[in-house]
Amino acid sequence: MGQCSLLETIPGIGLQTSAIVVSELGSPEQFENARQAAAYAGLVPQHRESGTSVRGKPRMSKVPDGRLRRAMYFPAMTALRFNSAAGAFGDRLKERGKEKMVVIGAAMRKLLHICYGVLKSGRPFDASLHPGT
Repeated sequence: MGQCSLLETIPGIGLQTSAIVVSELGSPEQFENARQAAAYAGLVPQHRESGTSVRGKPRMSKVPDGRLRRAMYFPAMTALRFNSAAGAFGDRLKERGKEKMVVIGAAMRKLLHICYGVLKSGRPFDASLHPGT
């Protein structure tokens, strides 16, 4: 089973997104963990600070070119509806009063973490490993 086929077992990830994830991330072994892959994709919150002052709310990092970050937007919205792991995660964030775009950004990051795990393990997505993550 190829890498793209493995990624397509994740609810919310289709052919086009899987191809972009594989082409952008390359080999999962180039990252020590999923957090590094998310940082590479620009899916981590970044604080705006100067000296000791922190100004404004944290925003999504815009350091990389953004192709992978853009590719994860609509799949994350789909995953919030149809992927039980991402859906439960999104519901918990909404209950805490997080804004819609914050929830979508967190879902994008969660979905990339799941993609990284599937690629690293070489096994199809198993929902039982992500019970309401």
